[in-house]
This record gives sequence, C-alpha cells and structure tokens, in this order.
Amino acid sequence: MQPDQNTQKLPEGVQRVSAQLQALGHAHLPRMLDDAARTAQQAADALGILVGQVAKSIIFRRKSDDAAVLVITSGDRRVDERKVAALVGPIGRADADFVKARTGFSIGGVAPIAHATPPVTLIDRDLLRFAEVWAAAGHPHAVFPLHPSELQRWTGAPIADVVVDVVVDAASPGASGAPGTAKA
Repeated sequence: MQPDQNTQKLPEGVQRVSAQLQALGHAHLPRMLDDAARTAQQAADALGILVGQVAKSIIFRRKSDDAAVLVITSGDRRVDERKVAALVGPIGRADADFVKARTGFSIGGVAPIAHATPPVTLIDRDLLRFAEVWAAAGHPHAVFPLHPSELQRWTGAPIADVVVDVVVDAASPGASGAPGTAKA
C-alpha cells in the first residue's frame, strides 16, 4: 500500500494496524496482497522471501485468567507450548471465536500490534536472525515489513526461547545449518 492511498477502502483490521503503525512512526504501511496469506508458506511465496522471515502471530488462551497469549514466532519454527507455559502459566488452544474476540482479527490475519485487548506477548528469539521480517496486518491479504527489534520496542514483550528445538540431521543435504535447511 502506498501512503497516498485512501485507507477508508481497507478492511477495518488493516485500518487499525495502519493507524498504529503511523502513530509509532513506522516507515511502512500495510501492503495488500492479491491472494490470502493465511499460512507462513503462502506469505513467503507471495512476498518472495524465506518462510523464516514471516513473523507468525499465534494466539493461545491462558487457563488461569482466560487472557490471550500472543507468541510471535518465525514462520519456519513451531511453538513449543511447554516453553510458553513455563513463562506465562498453563495455556490451551484458542478457537477462532476467542481469537477474534480478544484480538479483533480473524485467524490468518492476526497482527502483532493493534489488538482489541492487549495480550500477554512473547517474541521468538529466532526472529532476530533476520534483518527484516513480514507480519500480518489485520487481514489475510495484508502484511507489513519491520525489523524484529521493533516488535520488542512496540510491545514491550520479552525475547524468549519459545519454539521446538531445531534438530539438524548431519547426514542430510543442507546440514550446514543454512537458512531453510533445518528440520523443526
């Protein structure tokens, strides 16, 4: 999206993210994709980037108080729910209604910012291996670029080890650990 486009034509969630990005002084507004990017792979394909450069926003439900727990993780990693629970208390899966009610976004378009109710947030340390990542911007067709450190600055969330440990098979091609070759 170009700054001169009329944001009134954008979906409500994208307008909310756009307004917060502007308030934060972020240089890039949301970009609308031709096709939905509901998965990290779809987003990476549409943007021509590595899957790891997609900042996934995964929502869990904290059992003790029904709070939303947002884990922002690299697209080529899987969240380790035990590691998250060790940091925030017992968690469970969040259904689509819970996600929409707490964040204001539908699954597939959950942004890391501009939530209806501020979530408990954790940021995957593996995101820091990239100079630029792309995150959902409030709609399955909307994304925006940012530096991973901006997530911490904007949310105040800790950087943590919240993903399943990556195991590299030394016998397989790509065992050098090059991006995109590890198995999670």
